[in-house]
This record gives sequence, structure tokens and C-alpha cells, in this order.
Amino acid sequence: MTFLTFLRGISLFRLKRSIVLGVKSLWMHKLRSLLTALGIVFGVASVIAMLAIGEGASFEAQQQIKELGSQNIILESVKPTNTTTAGEQERSLILEYGLTYQDITQIQATVPGVQVTVPSRRVKDFLWNVSQSVDGTAFGTVPWFPKMKNRDVVRGRFFTEIEMKDCSPVCVLTESLARNLFPLNEPIGQTVRMQTSYFRVVGLIEDDPVVAATESELEGSAESSEGMEMIIPITTLEDHFGEVLVKYRSGSFEAEKVEYHEVTARIDDADDVMPAALAIQHILERNHEDLDYKMTVPLDLLRRAERTKQIFNIVLGSIAAISLLVGGIGIMNIMLATVTERTREIGIRRALGAKRKDIVMQFLIETVILSGAGGLLGVGVGLAIPLAVTHFANMVTIIQFWAPTLAFTISVAIGVLFGIYPAFRAAGMNPVEALRHE
Repeated sequence: MTFLTFLRGISLFRLKRSIVLGVKSLWMHKLRSLLTALGIVFGVASVIAMLAIGEGASFEAQQQIKELGSQNIILESVKPTNTTTAGEQERSLILEYGLTYQDITQIQATVPGVQVTVPSRRVKDFLWNVSQSVDGTAFGTVPWFPKMKNRDVVRGRFFTEIEMKDCSPVCVLTESLARNLFPLNEPIGQTVRMQTSYFRVVGLIEDDPVVAATESELEGSAESSEGMEMIIPITTLEDHFGEVLVKYRSGSFEAEKVEYHEVTARIDDADDVMPAALAIQHILERNHEDLDYKMTVPLDLLRRAERTKQIFNIVLGSIAAISLLVGGIGIMNIMLATVTERTREIGIRRALGAKRKDIVMQFLIETVILSGAGGLLGVGVGLAIPLAVTHFANMVTIIQFWAPTLAFTISVAIGVLFGIYPAFRAAGMNPVEALRHE
């Protein structure tokens, strides 16, 4: 008798009777049934929970990359590790490195598709509000900075092109800096001092999302100086602090000349981003002897993150599938033991006229009930675990709508698959020999 022949011979009455008998049989051994179903419970729960946690981690990583802009190419100046030799250091106390005006001019002139650029320079020092001070950064940039960086002005306004042209002493504070520098009063309209220069606050801008994400991971610690930014027109920064940035701290003296600390270039078409990145890389390699720059292509990072997500899901899914497989083996083991225990019962039923398909149906239904009940419990546990992780670990978890359905379907399928052999083994017993079994 094949399995398909067995399915065609099932009647509704026999199915109902087999379900009742199966439930009664499992209820007689409640503890054993529960322990057998636990393998399926943990397998289904692990499938749902692992996929939800993996999806959440991938979503956070991709969001941070998207905040940088998929059509942007970000260039940064990096202090080279192999700086000038001792003789050169004696001749010059000024360290010169990083992106130059020549680099940006060549990029705009030779790389097709470059729509707009956002140059920026930084000066790190203490920012003062009367006697309140914060270790922060004066960040010189252009008026279209918020649009290019996808950062919203939450209060007030951003500085204008006229203010940049006039080198006006105006500034926009990040929310973190405003909280720390003006804890008790309204910052807009107040003045902030760096060294001997004063700047009037005209607005507040949201924190850099990448820095904010890092701060949330270090919850409970002091806020990093990286997020403490006072954004001013780049012309104002050059007018007040000059091209050579000098820093006196704790008796030490540092002087460095960096024409641009960071430049963000936006490409017209997303399809042209990678070719443009290769062209920019070639220009920088030709203009710089030392590796005093870094190029970040968010689109490339996004593609890598998506590929990593796929690999991550495959690995997690494989681990969870192994858990379900172990649960299925446990069900088969228990059902084989049950067949041995109920040999005499099987013989009596066969002697009273029960057909082989009735015996197959009874044992198969018992395995399906075990795996189905375990699957339902597993779905409940699997949905609860991501919620607990989100609440206690402050991590984003995303439960895909198909994950519980898929996990439950697999659990029932495993019940059928691993229940077929014990069921047919029970049906294949000789009734006479079964009756003699003690």
C-alpha cells in the first residue's frame, strides 16, 4: 500500500474516529507527549526569532547607510601614518595633508555626472556659553548641507548663501550640543564662543544619524564629542581661524593645514555612482603620494549589506532547520517506541477488523497532532522572543509576515515526514504475532 493509495481511501468518519483515538492516546502520556513536542517548539521558535533578529540588525545597518545617500560619494582627509621625516619636521612645524582645492576642481571638471559638492572643514576646540563649556567641533560647510546629508533643521533655520558670502558669524547647533551647552535656556539667539570668536545661534539641526546610533549603543555613558558640532559657513571658518589650524592643549602645540576635511559629491544617476567613484579614486591616487584620504561609497556599502543579509539569513535559517530536524527525529523515535509498546493493541484492532490504513491513519494523526501543537506553541514563543529582545536589549527586530506561517508549515510537514515510517511499520505487523506479544 502506497501513501497516495492510503490518502485516497480515507473517509471522513474514519478520520474523525482516528483523531479522537490519537488525542486520547497522547493524553494518556501527557508528559512524554509534551517533552516530544518541545523539540518542535524550540525549532519553530528559533526559526522565527533568528529571522526577526537578523532582519532587524540588517535593517538598522542599511538605514545608516541610506542616511549617507545612495547617490553620494564621501571623501575624507586622513592624517597619514607615515608623516614627514625628522629633517622635514625640523624645517616645518606645520603638518599638511588631506583633500585639496586642486582635487575638487579636477573632480568637478573631469568626472561626468557630478551634480553638486559639499566641502567642509573642522576645528576641534572648546565651545563656550559664558562659563558652560563643551569639547566640540566647529564644522564649516555650505548652505545646502542639510539636503545633501538628509538631516533636518528641527528649530530655527540654516544659514543662507548670503551669510556664507558675507562670512557672517552665525551658527547652527546639533541637538546634542544644544542640550549640553544650553541645559536651562533657549539656545536660538544666544552666542557661542570658540577661542576668541563669537557666533550667533540661528537654528538647531538633528544629530548625525551614524553618531546617534553609536551613542545609543553606549547608552548610559557620556555623550561623545563627535556629536557636539557647531555648523558655520565655511567662509566664516576660514575668515576666523585661517588655513593653518593651530591648537594649544595641556602645554602641547599642534599646527596642521587641511584645505578640506570632508567633501561629499552627489552623482546625477545612481547607475553612474560606481564608475564615478573609480574615476575619483584615480584622480586622488595621481595627486597624493601618501594615503591621506578615504573614500566611502554608500551605494557599494548598501549592496554589501544586502548580500551580507542574505548570507546571514541563510546561516540562521540553516541553524533553525537543524533544530526542527532534531525535533522530527525525536518524534520518530517516540513513535517507534510507541509502536512497540502498543503491539498487542494493534493485533487486537486488526483481529476485530481494522484495516491497515486505519492503523496508519491513527499513528500518522498522532505525529501530526504532536508536531502541529508543538508548531503552534513554537509560533507563540517565536513571536514573544523578538518582542522581549526589543524591550530589554533595545534592538530593532522585524518579524516578516511569512516567517510564522513558514515555520508552522514546516513543523507539520516534518510531523508527516517522520511519522510515515512508524505508521507503516505498525500497519505492517502480522496480527497473529501481534496478539502473542506480551
